[in-house]
Order: sequence, then C-alpha cells, then structure tokens
Amino acid sequence: MKAQEIIRDPNEAVIGLDAGDALRDAVFGRRAWKLAQLTALGLPVPAGFALSFGCVREIGAGGAMPALPDLGPPGRLHALRSSPGARAWSGPDALLDIGIGEAAIGALTERLGEAAALDRYRRFIAAFAHAVHGLDPEVFGSGREPGDAAGLRVRIADMLDVFASRCGTAFPQAPKDQLEAAARALARAWQGATARILREARGAPPDAGLGLIVQEMAPGTRAGPDGEGAIQTVDSRSGAPAFEGDFWRFETGYGRALGPRTRLALRDGAAEGGGGGPTLAEIAPDALSALGDACARIARGLGDAYRIAFVLQGGAVAILDAVPVRRNARAAVRIAVDLAKVGAIDRDQALLRIEPLSLVEHLHPQIDPAARRDVFGTGLGASPGAATGRLVFTAEAAQAAAARDEETILARVETSPEDIRGMHSARGVLTMRGGMTSHAAVIARGIGLPCVVGARELKLDAARRSLIAPDGRVFREGALVTLDGTRGEVMAGAPAMIAPELGGAFSELLDWADAARDLGVRANADTPGEARAARGFRVDGIGLCRTEHMFFAAERVGVMREMILAETEEARQAALDRLLPMQRADFVEIFEIMRGLPVTIRLLDPPLHEFLPGGPEEIAEFAAVTGLAAEVVTARARDLAEINPMLGMRGVRLGVVMPAIYAMQARAVFEAAIAVNRDARAPVVPEIMIPLVSANREVELVKARIDAVASAVEAEQDARLAYKLGVMVETPRAALRAGDLAASSAFLSFGTNDLTQMTYGLSRDDAGRFMRDYVNLGLFAEDPFRSLDLEGVGELMLIAASRGRARNPALTLGLCGEHGGDPPSVRFSKLAGFDYVSCSPFRVPIARLAAAQASLLVRAPAVSDDGA
Repeated sequence: MKAQEIIRDPNEAVIGLDAGDALRDAVFGRRAWKLAQLTALGLPVPAGFALSFGCVREIGAGGAMPALPDLGPPGRLHALRSSPGARAWSGPDALLDIGIGEAAIGALTERLGEAAALDRYRRFIAAFAHAVHGLDPEVFGSGREPGDAAGLRVRIADMLDVFASRCGTAFPQAPKDQLEAAARALARAWQGATARILREARGAPPDAGLGLIVQEMAPGTRAGPDGEGAIQTVDSRSGAPAFEGDFWRFETGYGRALGPRTRLALRDGAAEGGGGGPTLAEIAPDALSALGDACARIARGLGDAYRIAFVLQGGAVAILDAVPVRRNARAAVRIAVDLAKVGAIDRDQALLRIEPLSLVEHLHPQIDPAARRDVFGTGLGASPGAATGRLVFTAEAAQAAAARDEETILARVETSPEDIRGMHSARGVLTMRGGMTSHAAVIARGIGLPCVVGARELKLDAARRSLIAPDGRVFREGALVTLDGTRGEVMAGAPAMIAPELGGAFSELLDWADAARDLGVRANADTPGEARAARGFRVDGIGLCRTEHMFFAAERVGVMREMILAETEEARQAALDRLLPMQRADFVEIFEIMRGLPVTIRLLDPPLHEFLPGGPEEIAEFAAVTGLAAEVVTARARDLAEINPMLGMRGVRLGVVMPAIYAMQARAVFEAAIAVNRDARAPVVPEIMIPLVSANREVELVKARIDAVASAVEAEQDARLAYKLGVMVETPRAALRAGDLAASSAFLSFGTNDLTQMTYGLSRDDAGRFMRDYVNLGLFAEDPFRSLDLEGVGELMLIAASRGRARNPALTLGLCGEHGGDPPSVRFSKLAGFDYVSCSPFRVPIARLAAAQASLLVRAPAVSDDGA
C-alpha cells in the first residue's frame, strides 16, 4: 500500500503507521503507537494502518467497515494483529497471510515455488476458518500432508468444499473480504465474556478498548535467508551489553509455522536454548549488524532497552514489534545507568525508574531465580537476603559453630538481648513469634542478617532440638536449611545463590541520588562494627545509636547486672564506674569512624529486667560468679518485674529515678568527644537524645543534669565541648506537646516503632500473630510497623513538626524508627519538611534513592490537564 493513501487524521477510524505522534495509544492501542514510533525513527517497519478503539467496537457490533486503503495487487499479503490499550491486557491471536486466494497463487509461485505457495494457501484456509468461524482444523482432515503441487491442489479443493458446507458460504477470495471478516471476528472475540473476564483479571477496565493493526507481510523468497526471530542487546540478568535471542530459519519461504524450520543462534553462545548449526551472524552478518543498530536506535529514541521481533526476507530486515526487555532488579539498574550515560534519558529519569526496594537484590545474597525451592515454612520477611547453614537452637551453639568456621541458622521461639552474640555468629535467624519491629527483626536488619520472624506454623521442640514443619517433616539440629529473608520463606537444603553487587552501576546510581536529594539519610548503628558498615554506605551521620546494645557483650553484661542488682547507691556507682571506660571506648571508636558527621546517641531505653538472667541455670551461673545467693538474684529480678514493662520503668523514667545511669553515659560521650577532637581533623558533635519523653518537665530535669556533667568534664579536661540535646518523640503526648519540648531541645527525632505501637495500642512484638490476617482482610492497607501509617501516626508527626517549628524555627526534625528505610515513609518525611531519616545500615542505599526520588518529585513542576 502507498503511504499517501492512508488517512492520518487522529480523529478518524483509520490511521497510517507512518503518522508519528498523531497516532495516539489512547485511541489506537499501545502496539500501534509503538509501531508508529519505530517508523518515525526511520526503522524498517512494514507499511500498514491501524483501526481505532471506536471503529473496532462498531464493527464488532455489526456496524459498517470504514473505508480502507488499497491492499495492493494479488500476492501482497497482510497480517491482522490486535492492539489493546496496554500490552498486559493481551488480545485475540493474530491472523497472518490475509490476501491468499486463487488470484494470488501465481505471484506467490514466482517467489516461493508452486508447492510452497499452495501449502501456504492450504494453511491459511484452516487458520481463517478457525479464527473467523471457530472451526476445528481437524475438520479438514489430518495425517501426512501431500508434498507435491498436484496433491496440494486436490487437498485445497476438498478443504474449500468442507469450508462451504460447514460455514454456509464460500471461502472469500478477495483480500478486502478476508480482512473484513477477520477484523469483525477479532472485534467480537474481544467483547466476549471470557475475554472480558481474563483482561479484567489483568487489570484492564471493563470498557477497555481494542485497536487493530493491518500490516504488509514479507512474502518470502526461494533464495533466502528467510525467517523470523527476536533480539535484544542487553543481558536480562545483569543489564550488561550482550546479544540475546534466537532466529527461526524457514526452508520454504517466510511464514510462521509454515513447513520445516530450523532454530539458529544469533551468534556463537548467544541462543536462548541452543540450536546448533550455523548462526545468523554467519548466514546474514549484515542483518545481525542492522538489528544491533536498530536496538541502539530504539534505546536512544524511546529511552529504554527493547527486545525486537523481526523477520528476514532474502536477508533484509523488517521489524514487527518492540517490547521493553524483561529484567531483574540488578539489570534494571545497569540499564537505567547506561541509558543515561548515552543520553537516551537524563539522570533524574534514571533515578525515578528504579524501585528503591529492588536495591535489596544488590545488597544481600539472593537465591538464584532458577533454583528449586523446597519451602517447608513461611513467616514475615523481616530482614532481606538469603543464607544457608546448619540448624541450631541456642546462641551458644551458634557461637561454638562459628568458632569451628561452620555456618548456622539460629532458630528461636523469639530472641532476647542475650541472643545477640549468637545472632552475630549465625548466618540467618528464624523465630516462631514476632513482627517487623521485634527484637530479632531490628537486630538482624542492623547487622544485615537474613531473618524470618513469625513463622507460627513451625513447631520448635527445644527438648528434642528439632523443628517440625506443617507437612510433618522433622528438621533436627544440624540439618541444612536456607532462609529467604526477602520473601519470608524457610527451605530445606542449599539452593544456588547470587552474590551481592555493590559496585559499578549500583554505586554510580547512588552517586546521582546523593546529588539529587536534599533529605539527609543517617543510619541506626549501635556498635563500631555497624557504624563502619554505615560509613561504607556513605551515610550523612548516625541518627540513632542505641546504647543498651553496648552492654550485652559477655564481659559487660555481668557488670551491668551487678549495677542493676546493687542494693546501695555506692555499690551501683561502683558498677557504673566499671562500665564507664567500656562505654567510652565504644564512643571513641564510633566517633573516629564518623568523623565530621553527626552522631545521635540515645540514652538507656529498655526496662532493666531485660539485662537480668532468665532461667534457673543462668541465675545460678550469675550467682556463682558474683557471690550472691541465687535466691537474692531471683528476688531482685522479681522486684524489677513489671506487668507491662514496655510502658513502665524505661526510657527517660530511668534517667529521672536512677540519674547515675544517664550521668555515666553522658560522661562517656563527653570524654570520648574531647579525646577524638583533640587533633585538628574534622570534629564530631555528639547529639544526646532522651528517649520516651512525655513532658517538657522531664526534659528540663535531665537536661540540667547532663549540662552539669558537661561542665564538670570541661573543667576536668580543660577543653570546650560542643553538643546538642534533643528528645525522641515516641508517645502521642510528646507529639501533641512538641511545642513545649522544642523550647528545651535542639532536635526532635521520631521513634516511629514505639509511636506506632502506642498510637494503635498494638504490641509490636505480638502483632505478627494477627497482622497478616488484618492485611488480608483489608482492615489495614499495610502492616503499620512495616510502612508508616500516614493517616494516624503521620498526622501526629505533622502536628508535632508544625508545633515544634513554630516554637523553635531552628528545630531539626528526624525520623529514626524502622520506617526510615521504607520508601513511602521517606517520601512522607520529605513532604513533612523533615531534615533526615535514619534506618538500619543495610537499608541506607534504599533510603538514599527514595530520598532522591522524593526530592525530584517535590521539585517537579505541576502539569496541567492539557499537558502544559
């Protein structure tokens, strides 16, 4: 057909594929739009035209066909393909070779030979009868097909008779009649009940439109090479440059499923599934080169990597379609970065294309997607990544195995602070109880350990040291198991893994993110090791250093217990004096690591009973070491027990009632800061944070005591101190009275784990037992401990931010709960005017990208309805 014969008015029912931007996907469908874009890029797309949604709807209802362009002389064949509004909605199958009839056989015979031309005619009769009239191809007979021209002519005559008798009409010979019948059939199929249900299941609206595409087909030659194939020039798993795809060579002229065909690799080692024999590079090197150039041109013109469907006729390339290359998370980053580097997209577009949470696949080992997964238990994916190891059931067993260089998975009903050393020794952690902010989840995320919590269908038999699966399988200590902390699955055996990848395009993308974002990203880091990991992820500081985690080391927890069990102030102070150099040494190391960056140190927060020995064996062991009677230890622990310890004697209340503890910690901070700042390198300015505040009177009291310690240390050390003091907003009252708190505070940092817990009245450690049911029933859109509740908790934070800044315009605002690594929560923090978010070290890259995206979206100009 001639281009000038095709209508180009976008308001008409028919438009040419060479109409460029006038062919809109909202009117003619996504595939038609893509072909118009490829044509505009100067690529060899077969000529054709598209029928609009409205036109197809009308002809499907029995309306008149619009005026169509001339389909050309006999022997010119066409394909009819569907073009839905979105590719995911699918559509009726294509019908190829429209135009074959008695008048076309002569022209086809000249190109293909008589037998090949007649065989093609025979196949089209069966395909047309099936697509238009629903006839089963078997009604035309089966068995070995005649190979010579005479036999084919007899067979075709028989098929035409069967067609006429079954359909009540003669087989249409005119190409326009064939096209009209096929177009009506595809239009009716789109409106059928089954098709409608299937596409709505794929997300299509009830009134989704279907366009149709009519394109010339390459008729094929006897000279060859003829065939069809697909090609992409990037690796779907890594995003690196590569030739992927294959080519089907036809032995008797071009046409899908027409006669014998052979699968060829594009070039050596580049076939998907192999093939053997010669490659496309060998039989048609110019065609392969042209296809590579086409991929590059499409990437630059459309701003993405595409997989091209193509045909060859006599070695000449024709492009039939192009779809974005399927890619995993790692490949998506490499592709986006490479596109930006060649100017196909800009850096901002590259940043906005990557889902922040997908960076998890770069940060942690992952199970190979091709590996078999023998899943025997599921829970919440509390800390991403995958790990394989021998099953152990105690922290001591994990430590002993680590000493033998053996890798383990630590399984517990739930973890406690005393399990921390075992967690550090294991490769992964599994708990039967707990939620996204349980002890196991928080610690595992902090140290980058794969973790599955709340696997309530598994039964842990501590006495027999075994794990019982719902299917009855028993996994005893030493069994080889694998955790997938990304998907929340527990598997038998050791599936193949993919190693982390932190360099190359990943690192480059994050450099661009840092340049684009204006929201700070800090890390929650409690130990020098975590601080070092955070610095490696290029944080803007430490937003939460939980000092209690420094006391659980084997050589420290005993002294901490002595301090808690002391019956006199003198004995308590003596124990604190022994703890002081331990804590100071940690702060010195953390400050050295974080030179030039802020470090926010939270004073002791948890209830003291968490530090005490638990069972009779631990109590007896501690009593023997300290010389105390076991009965005394038991009685003291009983005295400290609380009905609801998370709302009891913890946080600032410890500092008010037992001021010596906070005084020791403040002294350790100040002495460490002075020691580190004595040289001329970048100084550290510690930020001391008071936890669980509810009233400004608490802040005033603790602040006065801390300022007094600072003055004493300055006098003793003959040095000046620079520090800040702020509060952790974790209670609803603190959020509502933020204006009062701002009068005494340099910063407010929102501890969203506890703030969510107290706002909802939910136990963050127990909510995992029912949270999945709540989410599945639609009661909660998402677990509020996983993604910030914007309607309730978010409103409290907005109120606090507004009232705090109204009282103190210089007030720094931060978010330091686990939500700091959740992209929607990061976007909220940006919109709320916060200065930074803080998250676990291994969530920092996610937060950096999410912060960049939030900054870009906030700066983006508004778009009017007309696109201006």
